[in-house]
Amino acid sequence: MESILQIDNLSKSFGDRIIFDGLSLNINQGEKVGLIARNGQGKSTLLDVIAGNADYRSGSIVFRRDIKTAYLVQTPQFPQHSSVLDACCGSGADDETVLKARQLLTKLEVTNLDQPVSELSGGQAKRVALAQVLMSEPDFLILDEPTNHLDVEVTEWLEDYLSASRLTLLMVTHDRYLLDRVCNRIVEIDDFRAYSYSGNYSYYLEKRQERLDAESSQRESDLNLYRRELDWMRRMPCARGGKARYRKESFHQLEERLQHRRDEQNVALDVKASYIGKKIFDIEHLSKAFGDKVILKDFSYIFSRYEKLGIIGENGVGKSTFLKLLLGIEQPDSGVIERGSTLRIGYYSQQGLSFPDDAKVIDVVTAIADHIILDDGRRMSAGQFLQKFLFTPKTQYSYVSKLSGGERRRLYLCTILMQSPNFLILDEPTNDLDIMTLQVLEEYIAQFKGCVIAVSHDRYFMDKIAEHLLVFEGDGLVTNFPSSYSDYMEYKVLKEDEEKVAAQRNSRTRQQSQQPTTNSQQPARSAVRLTFKEKREMEQIEQELQQLEQEKAGLENELNSGTLPYDKLQQKSARIGEIMERTDEITMRWLELSEKA
Repeated sequence: MESILQIDNLSKSFGDRIIFDGLSLNINQGEKVGLIARNGQGKSTLLDVIAGNADYRSGSIVFRRDIKTAYLVQTPQFPQHSSVLDACCGSGADDETVLKARQLLTKLEVTNLDQPVSELSGGQAKRVALAQVLMSEPDFLILDEPTNHLDVEVTEWLEDYLSASRLTLLMVTHDRYLLDRVCNRIVEIDDFRAYSYSGNYSYYLEKRQERLDAESSQRESDLNLYRRELDWMRRMPCARGGKARYRKESFHQLEERLQHRRDEQNVALDVKASYIGKKIFDIEHLSKAFGDKVILKDFSYIFSRYEKLGIIGENGVGKSTFLKLLLGIEQPDSGVIERGSTLRIGYYSQQGLSFPDDAKVIDVVTAIADHIILDDGRRMSAGQFLQKFLFTPKTQYSYVSKLSGGERRRLYLCTILMQSPNFLILDEPTNDLDIMTLQVLEEYIAQFKGCVIAVSHDRYFMDKIAEHLLVFEGDGLVTNFPSSYSDYMEYKVLKEDEEKVAAQRNSRTRQQSQQPTTNSQQPARSAVRLTFKEKREMEQIEQELQQLEQEKAGLENELNSGTLPYDKLQQKSARIGEIMERTDEITMRWLELSEKA
């Protein structure tokens, strides 16, 4: 396989801060590589260096000749006065290029092509930039967090596009389903080195753990050897033979290796949650609109104790507005929100917290509390707590202005959890957090003794943390789905298939009813006709389909009421699944019979 990119002994630093040192990496034609590292370890910096947007201290970067590259940066910028269409394909483009740009932008759900780019939101700008790099049809595509601010439908379209494409890909993303389904190689930057795994994300997790176990075993062996050699060094300080000198040199090499020990530095989010009472939020007949745009319409819901709720829906349907209504930031047009007296809310917003650039990391935390109470009752100082969040003592006394975007988001999460909330409201928490932090956050939420509401487009994250969903479908309609995100997506596909089959059936029935009845005008028919028994079967299927549709509609109304206990939600959800399976089965039989009718 031909190499497209060869990186050898690459080193980069900012002042005295080493980003990577002696890093080597080779990417072959057709490979789809996912790049993984903790926040602050240089993922975006490496992409900038590879793309030629940043310099480096030493090493070499060599591309194959005549390779066409395209780079999607994390925060795209456009010429100030460009329109969306011009930003995508350039001014003066020919009709074929413009037509192609329009199709691609439509796929990415960008509709106002004459809108100035200066008016775009962050999510809209990301879509336009994505269209721009795809329009260039590169041989080698570099993507930095391509799914940030994209809704699920667009993310799944991008997933399909990248999977089917023959281009070579290097991608940084926290979307683990995207890594799993698109990438055929994972590269992890750890301790200034690049570790390569030939496989998808699931394979990487398995093999990475094997590597860590092997390193741990080797460290135990080295420690035992060090104890023996240290005893020898103490007993024979004046040894002068050649063998003794060699042994002393080996001892010092071993000592250096042990001092450079691995520290996984997992984010241990074991902060104690405050007591939460039985009454959380009781919502009755809530309505909210902005002009003609309806967000909620006569919505009622009663939150349960320890509930883990996910909120999904397309961009702009009102998910964040709903959170702001709960928080009192926005006021409803009508309806009531009754709040429990014991609630202590921790709110993680999309915008994050604006830290003063001249503040030190330790000062940001001590301004909230000098000590934190952990779940087991232990007290921890602010500095110790920051170390749990991967902030070394040196970094704690650095200025906030020196932190990466991901490190700032991690610090923001730290300031929320250290206040011991019992109700977490998380609005797009996965943006700019590294995968390692997300994994521990997911584990923390699973054990959290309080309520959680999360709005996220991260499919993997929602599958891990949400026990049931509120689906914002637009025009004020909110559906309560009592299962996981993946279950909902399967339900949605089945429902769409069912609607297509029903539409085909209705169309066929209309066509048959409009056919002329005189013998002279009747078209020739197949020699195969329905038997009496088959006609009777067809009638029974139609009756059963009608009954199943009525039962499903009744169950959906009950699920949307928001008043059912959790066990009833599960039972009725399971019954809907049975109805859909039966509907699919007998509809296929009906179609077989209708071909003979």
